[in-house]
Parts: sequence; structure tokens; C-alpha cells
Amino acid sequence: MGFLSDDEIAKLDPAESVLFPSPIPVQSVSSDEFMPAPQTAKQKEFEARVKDIGEKMSKRLGTSRRRFFQGASGMAAAFLAMNDTYGPIFGVSQAEAATPEMANERAKKLSGQFIMDMHTHFLRDDTRIQSFLLQRQAVGKAGWNPAIKVEEQTIDDLKFANYLKEIYLDSDTKVACISGAPSEIPGDWFLTNEMKAKYRSVINGISGSKRAFAHGIFTPGYPGWMDDIDRTIEVLKPDSMKGYTIGDNTNKHLSKHPWLMDDEKLVYPAYEKFVKAGLRNVCVHKGLFPPSVEKQFPHLLRHSRVDDVAKAAKDWPQLNFIIYHGGYRYAGGGKAEDAWGQFERTGRIDWITDLAEMPAKYGVNNIYADLGQLFAQTTVVEPRLSAVMLGQLIKGLGVDKVVWGTDAIWTGAPQWQIEALRRIEIPEELQRRYGYAPLGAADGPVKNAIFGGNNARIYNYKPEQRAELATDKLAYHKTIYDKHGEGRTNMAYGYVNRQG
Repeated sequence: MGFLSDDEIAKLDPAESVLFPSPIPVQSVSSDEFMPAPQTAKQKEFEARVKDIGEKMSKRLGTSRRRFFQGASGMAAAFLAMNDTYGPIFGVSQAEAATPEMANERAKKLSGQFIMDMHTHFLRDDTRIQSFLLQRQAVGKAGWNPAIKVEEQTIDDLKFANYLKEIYLDSDTKVACISGAPSEIPGDWFLTNEMKAKYRSVINGISGSKRAFAHGIFTPGYPGWMDDIDRTIEVLKPDSMKGYTIGDNTNKHLSKHPWLMDDEKLVYPAYEKFVKAGLRNVCVHKGLFPPSVEKQFPHLLRHSRVDDVAKAAKDWPQLNFIIYHGGYRYAGGGKAEDAWGQFERTGRIDWITDLAEMPAKYGVNNIYADLGQLFAQTTVVEPRLSAVMLGQLIKGLGVDKVVWGTDAIWTGAPQWQIEALRRIEIPEELQRRYGYAPLGAADGPVKNAIFGGNNARIYNYKPEQRAELATDKLAYHKTIYDKHGEGRTNMAYGYVNRQG
């Protein structure tokens, strides 16, 4: 069961079985929570370019196109195609794409970069969100993988094991936070707080080091929610707390308990509990509420905006308020082209610019912007928009307040997002016009701070813990996997729009 109507589902195809497995997605992908945007003209152009360059390079190198795209040269080739389509935004050379030794040397040099992804997801085994299972069955029916027996597939095949592979083996991610989302329907929680704590323990047990963190979800207004906070903190010991001001984001039509961050009567007592327990980081889902969604749920608009962030931050300087998605409005069923058009007309982007301006307007220094979906959904449609949003957030909040999150595994293994941030630069003309600082080298101070330094600081992840990662059991298994494993699939999971 999903949350799109039958008419909407009829316009979609499963991404895993129909999307060309480019290292960079060739089209926007969604779960079955919202309609994905159709493939744009530029995305079609990119798809044609990346197929062409992959075909030519793989023939020259005497390998298959699929295998070529699994390697470092294939990733470089995809960014060449991006530059040819969108302009010179990503740092990549023809030589890197054509010379595996050069690409592999660069990849090896950067593979040890500390990346702390504090916004990741997978689904519980008994979820009603069945899109991932349907996709796997489609692959079996198509005969692509003879090992897949359609009648034997269960939802277990695309949950924790796939998460473990794609986060820790198929990417350079070193540490990740297991997140979740609440619902008015108990079975529609992505993961319960108990499940997140359990899988955190499993990952850390496998690795023998601190590789995984877990959120505790809090739900203002739900029956017994304050008692649940006490129990979660005491028994599960979450690494941070996370809330959805929209209430039930999965089933918006059922949302009965939206709330505001600056509600002194309802929410401030929860903040008091967090402070008392020594939990400084409060992660809050904001944005992903484009005009099309606003038309359906106008009463939830004020809860999706970032207007309530500043007062809460000012009243609770003891806490770090980490705004997930940076408040970016136009994902979740919107269009990056609309955001870019708004920027060209006004110099602003809902609600990124509003968030970035808060330190100067309100004198606060405890607001952070997480890049989950913000970066993924714009990089594949309008990478100039990605660059501009990074510029605005760094300029307004400070480079020490922008933190790495990918929202993976919804868009597959996060390596392509990692490579995109490593390579992206704000065009010089935009730097001059708007006063944005350059993002710099892949492993320069700005990108190192975003990738891991900032999250390590606010989560008190110590240097000795980072040092353990190079020699723990997961590092050992990754070495074997890199040498003998099948490699990154370049698959995305969810739906793509058949239109366009």
C-alpha cells in the first residue's frame, strides 16, 4: 500500500527497473509519499550525453558500460556530461574520465575523507510502503537478475541489509545517523524509536566502533508524547531528537498534530527535558512543501515554513536547532526550475533565504542547515541552484553551520552526492554578484567542514573515535568488498514520472 492515488500511480514507473543506472540520477525520484517531477528537457539531454560518453569510453577501455559506470572514471564521465549540459559547475577533466588510473588515484586519495551523514533512512520490515518491493519484483519479472524469484520476494530484501551495503560499502560515508518519520498510523512510522536504537547497536556491533547514531522521534500533541520522551531518553538513549512540525508528513491528509517550534506551552517543556538529559541537538523537518502540496493542505503551510525557528533558537541557546532540508520548499513534488526562477527574479529562494538571514536579523548562532534532499533534488535538475543555496546558507549561517545529510537511501547509495559536493563550485559571476565565497577544493576547509567537521563538533565525535574507523571491522570488510564485490549498482529506489 502506498500514499499516492491509483491515478497518480498509473503515471509512474519503478525507478529501479526503468531508470538508466547512471552514476548521477537522470531523473527525479520519489518514494510513494509524493509525485516526482517529470524528466526535464535538460535531464533528457544529460541522459543522452551520459549514455553516449559511457558507450564510447567503455568500448575504448574494453569493458561493459555498466562496469565502466561503477568505477571512478565512470563517475567522472557523468560529471563531464553534467558540465556539457548545465555549464562548467563541477570540477572534472576529460583525462580523468578517459584514464582509470588517474580517476582511481583521485578516488583513493579522497576515500579517507571524514564524512558524517546525519540524515539517512531505511524502512521497517513490516512497512505498508511497498514501492521498493514492487520494484524488486519488476526486476525479477523482466529477467534481469535470474537469482530473483518473484514469488519469493519479501520486503526484507530492501531494508536494513541494503542500507548497510549502500551507506557503508558503496560510499565513502564513515558515520551515519539512522533517522525516521512518525505517523498517526503506528504501522506507518518508517522505523520506531526502538528499531532505530536496535539497528544502531547492530551496526556498531559489526564494526566494533561508533559508526551509527540514532534519532529519537518526538511527537508534540500525540497521546502520551511527553511520557514517551522520558522513556525514549532513559531506555533508548538517542543521540539527538527529531520532530516533524507538519505532524504526519507521510499521511498529510491524516495529520492531526502539527505544531510550531516556538510554541511555549506545548513544545518548550520538551526542550527542557532535552536540555536536562544533555541532548543538545534538535533536528526538525522543514520545507518540502511546494505550491502544489500547499493547494492540497493549506492548513499545514505555516507548519512547514521556517518562521517559527528564530524565536525557538533565541529562547533556547542551549540547543542546536538543525533544520532538515534547510527549509527548502520546492522538493517533495515541486520543481527546481520554479526555485531557480524565483532566484533569478528576486534573489531569494523559499525558505532557504529566510533561514540564512536569521543570524543577522535575530542575533542567534544556534541554527544549522542540513542538506538532505536540498542537495540531491537540485543537483540533478539545476546544479546552479544547488551552488546558490550553498552560497546563501554559508554566507548567512556561517560555514560552521551547514551540515551533511543525504536522505539516502531513497536516492540510492550516496556516493554520487558526495562526489557532487566534492566537485561543485559556485560560478564566479554569481560569487561576484551576490558576495558568495568559493566552495574550494574537494578536501578543502569548506567542504571538509560540511562533510564531517561540523557534525563531529556538535555531536561531540572525538578524534580518537575517528581514528578507530580506519582499522575497525567495517573498514576491513569494505577493503574486501572494494576488491572482490560486485560494486555500486547506481540504482535509485522509488518512482519516476513517465511524462516528459
